[in-house]
Amino acid sequence: MTELPELETDPDAVADQRDEVAAAVREHASGLARALARVQGGDYGRRNFRTDAGEWTLKYEAGDVEFLLFEPRSGEPVYVVSTKQPPEPDALALAARDYAAFVRAFDAWLGSLAGALDDAPTDYPDPTSTTDIVAERERVLSRIREVCTTMVGELDRYEGGDYGTFTARVNGSRWELKRDGAQVAYLRVGGSDGVYLLSQYGPPSVPDLKELAPDVAEFVAAYDEHVTELTESAETLSL
Repeated sequence: MTELPELETDPDAVADQRDEVAAAVREHASGLARALARVQGGDYGRRNFRTDAGEWTLKYEAGDVEFLLFEPRSGEPVYVVSTKQPPEPDALALAARDYAAFVRAFDAWLGSLAGALDDAPTDYPDPTSTTDIVAERERVLSRIREVCTTMVGELDRYEGGDYGTFTARVNGSRWELKRDGAQVAYLRVGGSDGVYLLSQYGPPSVPDLKELAPDVAEFVAAYDEHVTELTESAETLSL
């Protein structure tokens, strides 16, 4: 039987050395990623750095390194750090020889930012308070809520049931008052994508309220007309 030659180099030793170098680069690049995330801000970001041998791209996610890519001037790009398998030993060796230059480029970029905000002003005028306008909005909404609560109470007494709506068209817009029993569920103007004057989600904007508040009286008048029609119909009932 022919005796086959044995490998002179232990593949496990090569792989172990590759993993050792890759782990060291990842640990160091993680620190760079955290620094980059702090400077650039946000949970996600990336930045490119040029060296004489090529270009490096450091990308971070949630403050940690997501990948470190080295694109040499000649040869195939290599993901020195990634979420996939480590690079091949020769590709890692190529990148490792330029890693120190990458770190110097990173440090030079940081240095270029030092003092960039020295002349940035921090003496800003105090913002105008919204207390008065919020109070005025609540005053108007309270009156609208009071009127609509009376309306739904009357409708609940007349219609019964757990829910109901009263709709009317005012100045070309559809107004809808929805009740939940004898309580106001919402007052909406303009259909499903319209403005909620009253709702559980929060008050309307001041411009919307300013535009629509004058039409509330016409909406109430439409309700009164509706009740009048119901009253006239009831008067014609006979046994």
